[in-house]
Amino acid sequence: PLHGLALDVARTLLLGVVLTFIAYGLLRGPGRLGRIDSAAVAAHYGSVSVGTFAVGVAYLGRQAIEYEPVMPLLLVLLEVPAIIIGIVLARGLTAATPWGEVFREVLLGRSVLLLLGGLAIGALAGPEGLQPLAPLFVDLFKGILALFLLEMGLIAAEHLGGFRRHGLALGVFALAVPPLFAMIGSGFAALMGLSTGGAILLATLAASASYIAAPAAMRSAVPEANPALSLTAARAITFPCNILGGIPLYHR
Repeated sequence: PLHGLALDVARTLLLGVVLTFIAYGLLRGPGRLGRIDSAAVAAHYGSVSVGTFAVGVAYLGRQAIEYEPVMPLLLVLLEVPAIIIGIVLARGLTAATPWGEVFREVLLGRSVLLLLGGLAIGALAGPEGLQPLAPLFVDLFKGILALFLLEMGLIAAEHLGGFRRHGLALGVFALAVPPLFAMIGSGFAALMGLSTGGAILLATLAASASYIAAPAAMRSAVPEANPALSLTAARAITFPCNILGGIPLYHR
């Protein structure tokens, strides 16, 4: 029903807001990151990782666990509030902020646009219409995902140098936040009445950190933020931890 969907959308947006403010609070303070870098990293951790979601879907497939078809929509929605709040926390509500460019990057960026376009195409085509594309988008999925993961590892390695100053504290943050955020995501999943599969995916999304949409938006709106901090934490620490052991943990 539309009423139930509207409630799920509202709760998903609220989840993104809650995660971003918690991340900012954990990062901000004496001896920790400054306001701008804290806001930028919080935007990454309040947002979500499409790659982690894809691995979560593959995990559920191996376990023969079904999930709600609305989950890709919730994935798209979780991209938006964290980025907007991160920009506001970093720059403040000033006339100098290029809000038109910011909203264009958030709502029309490549990742969000592709996700929304994919949802629309899938809804219009239906299962039978998508069947001829299965050899490309289903059969080759694991191989393409493996290449993507290798590329992410190379990019994260390039930014390790700029990570050293805050490496220990940010490393602890990148390891501790995913289980905490997964528990919060599980709580929202229970509130929304999601199935076990849907709860696993929402917990996984909450535990993930963006390395596509958020970096692009932060680079555009907050160029003074140090990208090495967020990119290395999200790609080199949080992402592999979620992939290697996080998703089965969130399942349990």
